[in-house]
Amino acid sequence: MRKIEQIFSFLIAVIAFTALLLLMAGCERQAAKVEENKALVRDEFERWELKGDETLIDERYAADCVWHGPGGQEIRGHDGMKQLMAVLGAAFPDKRYTIHDMIAEGDKVVARWTLRATHKGEYMGIPATNKQVAFTGVYIIRMADGSQVEWWLEADFLSLMQQLGAIPPMGEGGE
Repeated sequence: MRKIEQIFSFLIAVIAFTALLLLMAGCERQAAKVEENKALVRDEFERWELKGDETLIDERYAADCVWHGPGGQEIRGHDGMKQLMAVLGAAFPDKRYTIHDMIAEGDKVVARWTLRATHKGEYMGIPATNKQVAFTGVYIIRMADGSQVEWWLEADFLSLMQQLGAIPPMGEGGE
């Protein structure tokens, strides 16, 4: 009986050790995936800057992707994303992003950024002003199998509209 207890104890230890190794390997794979997702998002910001690289949409975005913007706005699919990027590219052709923070967990990447650009084309009904603008925002991007599936945008559009002269700065123009 003593021999069976020793064998049983040994098997339990082997199973526990194997489970620990598998768990650690899974954690390492997950950490590697998180870093890969962050690298893909960082690359996206770089490719969108001056290049306005629309091939990025076909390469990295899921066909049924969804962009959630302010006020419940939604843009769906590759064609919708290409239209959005064309509008932004025409309005702000020299756009530059500075990424301040990038945090990832599981299938999501969060990026806090500042966009600096010159308003060279119509944007939201506002004709080109040639003004230099800078505003901040946060993207939450959900990834699946190396593709970007969904985005949520929170940005300081009040500041942008004030810089473009569409809305007076606080304390001006009101009674």
